[in-house]
Amino acid sequence: MTRLNPRYRFENYVVGSANRLAVTAARAVAESPGMVYNPLFVYGGSGLGKTHLLMAIGHLAQEINPQLTVEYLTLDEFVEAFHAAIAAGQGEAYRRRYAETGLLLVDDVQFLTHRREMQAELLRLTNAVLSSGRQIILSSDRPPNEIEALDERLIQRFAGGLVIDIAGPDYETRIAILRRQAEERKATFGPEVIDTVAQLGLRSIRELIGAFNRLIAFQAVHPTPLTSAEARELLSRTLPATVRAMPPAAAAPMEPALAAAAPGGATATVEAPPAGSTPEAAAPPFELGAGMSDEFGAFLSEISSAVARQVEAWRGRVAEAVVRWEGEGYRTDRLQRLLQGEAPVDPDLVLRLYEEDIARLEALGKEMLELDTALAAHPALHDPDRLAEAEAEVARAREGLAPPPGPAPIWSLEDFAESASNRYAVRAARSVVDDPGSHYNPLVIVGASGSGKSHLLHGIGNALGKRAGLVVACLRAEDFVEDLIKAIDRDRVAWWRARYRRIGAFLLDDVHLLAGKERTQEEIFWLYNLLAEGGQQMVFTSTTPPESLEGIEPRLRTRLEAGLVVELPPPDREVREVIAARLLREKGADGDPDLAAYLASRASESVRALQGLVHRVLEAAEAERERPSAGFARQVLEGAPAAPTRRTTGNRTSGLLSPTGSLRSREKMIWDWPDAGDRLIEELR
Repeated sequence: MTRLNPRYRFENYVVGSANRLAVTAARAVAESPGMVYNPLFVYGGSGLGKTHLLMAIGHLAQEINPQLTVEYLTLDEFVEAFHAAIAAGQGEAYRRRYAETGLLLVDDVQFLTHRREMQAELLRLTNAVLSSGRQIILSSDRPPNEIEALDERLIQRFAGGLVIDIAGPDYETRIAILRRQAEERKATFGPEVIDTVAQLGLRSIRELIGAFNRLIAFQAVHPTPLTSAEARELLSRTLPATVRAMPPAAAAPMEPALAAAAPGGATATVEAPPAGSTPEAAAPPFELGAGMSDEFGAFLSEISSAVARQVEAWRGRVAEAVVRWEGEGYRTDRLQRLLQGEAPVDPDLVLRLYEEDIARLEALGKEMLELDTALAAHPALHDPDRLAEAEAEVARAREGLAPPPGPAPIWSLEDFAESASNRYAVRAARSVVDDPGSHYNPLVIVGASGSGKSHLLHGIGNALGKRAGLVVACLRAEDFVEDLIKAIDRDRVAWWRARYRRIGAFLLDDVHLLAGKERTQEEIFWLYNLLAEGGQQMVFTSTTPPESLEGIEPRLRTRLEAGLVVELPPPDREVREVIAARLLREKGADGDPDLAAYLASRASESVRALQGLVHRVLEAAEAERERPSAGFARQVLEGAPAAPTRRTTGNRTSGLLSPTGSLRSREKMIWDWPDAGDRLIEELR
């Protein structure tokens, strides 16, 4: 069951001509549950406020009668709870729970299509609720008789109460909604700006608020008030094609990574005894007293040699173990400490215990690989000194307590190059980090492949992850789909969902790749509602604006539009120069201050293309053993010849005499003359 969102009340529900009748009926039901309009069936397009209205009924009913039990759930949750109850042998308890609820709110009933079993269950539940005088309210994106393959008996039950629609808001209602949004967000706009947004004719309230969010974010980074013309020009780049009469941007392939992974830490090394050394040389010296006999000295020397041989024997075994286990990726700190200290009482016992811990880690690693591929690389699974921690991590993974993959640590928000062209998007990202879940939720970053979307997404994730106790899930859409497929294949969907119930922020890269993946979209929809209810921040990236996404269900698309959609343009010259300088520093080739400026001047539509230019120049410099410079880069990229060597000052000669005074060959000299002008003069002579 989903808790009632505290913000969804009648007090902040804007009433207009398109929804006045529905609100009147809803208030009547909330004030007298089970007495009027039972069942109440509300339908309307996605994003028109049906969920808000259902939850407002629940809040008002509980305020009037605190003893009243209220249950709100989506149809997906209804189905999930039913299957879980049947699997646990608690079907009757499940039916009794909802049948005895004083006020039952069921959202998204349109998904009953072709679900005969659940239609029968909902019919049984509706009959039980009506017969006991309790209230049931349902919502859908279409009237009951238009829900495909819906049981005729259900249609009759719904028609026996009140079936009422919510239409799109008219001009006056849109103005009222925008003014209330501005008041709640403490944003000041001129009447002409609000009028501009209201006249756009957007399809739903979510789209209307999403467009207004763009203006709020734009105003936050500009010192002067936004004008009506600026608002129209800003929104023209992000509005649906039907409104702005522009063709949607073509989808681009998935964005590649913007930087290579950082190198891993160096492993510890073991110093072998120097070649030709003897055990006696490695042993501590014994100094004989002046009066000590030769026999006693020989005796001590023999004992010393025997001890040295024993010490070197176990040291050799430990050194071999270090080399072996380091080669297999395990930490050897415990063995390194042995080599640096005195001999233990039983070196063989120490080695045996270490290898037993390794065997346990190998078993845990295999299990973790089955449970969660992303966590199989956890450092504790490769360190015998952290065996208890490794066992705890695997135990958490078994229970679904281990979090989903987080952001890549190589990308930070501080390293993202900001310029005038992308400042709007960067400032929006920082606002999300400063106050997650409050203003721009979700934040949708739209840009072409290679524009830096992934960098900005992971930078936001790393910044959010610095907050105490905040678990951030950050992954590609492809990985999300693959994890779900594995969970379905292993019958571990409940475990998979449990991981996401505990996150504090959800960041999904390349959401456009979910097109046509119906089951994944259903899970995203469920997760979106859960996170939105709890105020957790969500960030998505896409190569296409949400309103132009093909193959994405309207209920999910409109939710993406409900937050703030920002465009991340291709990197301009200022950004390219910062990135080029950073790449050159990372490669140790930042000696020429003009090199980064020249590389930035080259036409590059993406960071990936700029990386290609830098790598091409550096590889050519290494191959030719040249120092990377702007001139050398120009020669490599443009095929321009290197600048001619300047002639030294001095007496001008014909060049026929060599520096040693010997006569040069005139024929050879003509062809090898260093200056074409001098060569011409010499030929005329």
